[in-house]
Amino acid sequence: MSRLFKALSRKKPNDDDGSHSKLARVLTLLDLTGLGVGSTLGLGAYVLAGSVAYEQAGPGVVISFVIAALAAAIAGLCYAEFAARVPKAGSAYTYTYITIGEFAAFTIGWNLMLEYIIGTASVARGLSGYIDALIDHRMANTLRSMMQIRVGFLSTYPDILSFLFVLAITALLAYGVKESTVLNNIFTGVNLMVIAVVLVSVGFKADPANWRIAAEQIPAEIDAGVGGFLPYGIAGVMAGAAKCFYGYVGFDCIATTGEEARNPARNIPLAIIFSLGIIFLSYFGVATVLTMALPYYLQDPVAPFPNLFDWLGWQEIKWIVSIGAIFSLCTNSLGAMFPLPRILYAMSSDGLLFKKLKNVNPTTRTPILATVISGVVSGTMALLFDLHQLIDMMSIGTLLAYTIVAVSVLVLRYSEDTNFRVESTIQDKSLIMKQLFNLNIAKIPTVLSSKIVKISLVLYILVICAVCTMLVHGQHYLSAQFPLHLTILTVVVMSMLILILVIASQPMEDSNITFKVPLVPFVPMLSMFVNVYLMFQLDATTWVGFCIWLMLGFIIYFTYGIRHSVLGSGSQTLSESQLDNPFPVIGVEKS
Repeated sequence: MSRLFKALSRKKPNDDDGSHSKLARVLTLLDLTGLGVGSTLGLGAYVLAGSVAYEQAGPGVVISFVIAALAAAIAGLCYAEFAARVPKAGSAYTYTYITIGEFAAFTIGWNLMLEYIIGTASVARGLSGYIDALIDHRMANTLRSMMQIRVGFLSTYPDILSFLFVLAITALLAYGVKESTVLNNIFTGVNLMVIAVVLVSVGFKADPANWRIAAEQIPAEIDAGVGGFLPYGIAGVMAGAAKCFYGYVGFDCIATTGEEARNPARNIPLAIIFSLGIIFLSYFGVATVLTMALPYYLQDPVAPFPNLFDWLGWQEIKWIVSIGAIFSLCTNSLGAMFPLPRILYAMSSDGLLFKKLKNVNPTTRTPILATVISGVVSGTMALLFDLHQLIDMMSIGTLLAYTIVAVSVLVLRYSEDTNFRVESTIQDKSLIMKQLFNLNIAKIPTVLSSKIVKISLVLYILVICAVCTMLVHGQHYLSAQFPLHLTILTVVVMSMLILILVIASQPMEDSNITFKVPLVPFVPMLSMFVNVYLMFQLDATTWVGFCIWLMLGFIIYFTYGIRHSVLGSGSQTLSESQLDNPFPVIGVEKS
């Protein structure tokens, strides 16, 4: 058991700047920002605003987008610090490998694969459906009549167009990263111009009166809450924020380009911040003009802008926006699939997945086999599956990754040893009690302070899980009629605050990097709470599917990865492994 625990918790040293990578360093700050915007700013701008306004928040959808943006920005800050510390491919997978250990890193990498596979397939399916809607669903009706599928959990027909679209994206990514990002920049520019057209044109029809519609003005046959700016109350705004948060998922693909970005320690944090800013302004502007131009209870939750333009009689603008949505989905698909082969490349380089996946073509300087496998799997899912029930699975992997990155930031900030040497056991109980609140006013992290932070983080995660359980699943008990439940919640919240105070009292390391998360530990710990809360919002079906995916990954890890892990397979140094391997393991020093 001791050997197994050491294998599961072995960590990769953070002693390589990525200079030994065989991937091409060609991505500029503009490329990285375009990649983040393109992978995130898609149907969220064309669908999410109208859907949340109609179903959850009314005009208060603008507040929902602000809350969701703050949650995404907190996660983005944590990603930005790690991108400055660890300029390597792999994103949250690599960050976790360095700070927490191999098993947790494999789990996160496996979850990210699920996110990107489903993300690529769902966007392709959405693009096919959008094009089909413009031709009166003739393609779906024809395929359904010729090749109908009668399996409950599959689509009713094979979506051949979405499969071909994924293969085209695969070929583009395999051809070269610079060429694919140039096309992504063009499509993203078209998308932003279309959104600008929407903001300007619809802005002339904006009427602030639609934000204060009285209840008696709403038709009796429509259930639209109590009217006003918050027709469904604060609860509706918060539910809308949980849904709007998924509109920001995708910016983390920037962090997977650590070995293909020029000056990654500077450009990746800036690209994350710039892309989140552009995405928020787009969402906020679209939600504002949409709800001001048309009452919230008349919105179409599936296609709000075509519905709005039909009301206004603007058929020309409707087609412009439709074309923009198609370009938007193209960039979404490219951005969703771009990180997937990089995750496979990083994990296979570390020996946790099959070694052929790390092969880099000497001409295109891209991991072609990993890219092709990614495209075939994603394309097959787009071909056969109706992905409406799988969308939440994309989010659960992302939220777990965001949580682990926040934990990793805290572990690294409070670690006394950036090379993660084995720490000695602390036995002086009086010293432990003093160090809990740093009564000795220590300025430099020690073995003891680092242990206190790690144990406190484990307890904090357990406590916030308890809090989120009560807030999500026990809301009806949180009233004066149930004083015991309120007392338990109060005690648990107080425990959470004490743990935050304990961690905040410990000394931090003071390394000089280009970007650091402000207000540590409060910002990362807030990120952890928000992410766990949103994960608890997901239904049981999502958790069951997620557990099945995890079990499949664990089978691969315990039958292959744990035995072939580079960290556990020998005593080569980093330079020696590079001489033996033409496709080097990135940032790994065998111990």
